[in-house]
Amino acid sequence: MDFQLTDDQRALRSGVRELLTGRFGREALRTAADAAEPSLDRTLWRELGDAGFFALRLPEGEGGVGLGLPEAVLAFEEAGRVLLPGPLVATHLAAGEVAGAATGETVVTAVDGVLVPWLVASDVVRGDASGAVPVRSLDPMTPLHRVPGGTAGSGAHDPVGTLLAAAEQLGSAARTCEMAVQYAKEREQFGRPIGAFQAVQHLCAQMLVRAEVARSAVYAAAVTGDVREIAGAGLLADEAAVGNARDCLQVYGGMGFTWEADVHLHLKRAWLRAELGQSAAEAEELLATAL
Repeated sequence: MDFQLTDDQRALRSGVRELLTGRFGREALRTAADAAEPSLDRTLWRELGDAGFFALRLPEGEGGVGLGLPEAVLAFEEAGRVLLPGPLVATHLAAGEVAGAATGETVVTAVDGVLVPWLVASDVVRGDASGAVPVRSLDPMTPLHRVPGGTAGSGAHDPVGTLLAAAEQLGSAARTCEMAVQYAKEREQFGRPIGAFQAVQHLCAQMLVRAEVARSAVYAAAVTGDVREIAGAGLLADEAAVGNARDCLQVYGGMGFTWEADVHLHLKRAWLRAELGQSAAEAEELLATAL
């Protein structure tokens, strides 16, 4: 069976990448990271709506694009590459159910456990956020609230949401792998690029393996839609995003620990995504039960 992307899927991925790199490139990323308080770019949100980002899986008869889960995964992978902030998954899942979500006019967040991202900036909150209190977020671009009495790993997570979050993790893992390889080519030590040293080569090779294994799992789960495969894809994507960001930081050396480098932003977002939605323990239990 051929699981290669079709020409239309490649064109979709290319178009989303062009849009996101043009509107949320490194300068915009750094501006968002350096801001005193995280804020949502409503203009960009509406542009995503105009491009069909939130309505990708909505039938054409309902004003959507009429594509499937594999195409949505490709779009969210690109969002993960650039660390696009905002409740992207919740708004996408609300398209067709919440007025304005499909077009980007309405920002939607969801209560899915203990932590709720972008609560104040959202127009619609799906779930009970009563008594939610703001907490300090590890990710400087994602504001968080904690719901008193909320339960992590409640088992009520939408499998599609879990997969789209995994796609974001995949995009981040692929990007940090590229960043490490590029830096290894440019940074010199002892008169040679550090990429010439075997230890650095091993780190980069390990990063590539993680990203590609996660990619295979995420893409396969997008085709089958099986909840068990989605759980496995989420585990592998979280591992790839966190592990690759850590290894990328090692390749960067002391520079990687500075605020000026972007590596820490990928690591912090990967850590945060791994804590939102379906937990690793819950996914492991689901897979163990299936076995």
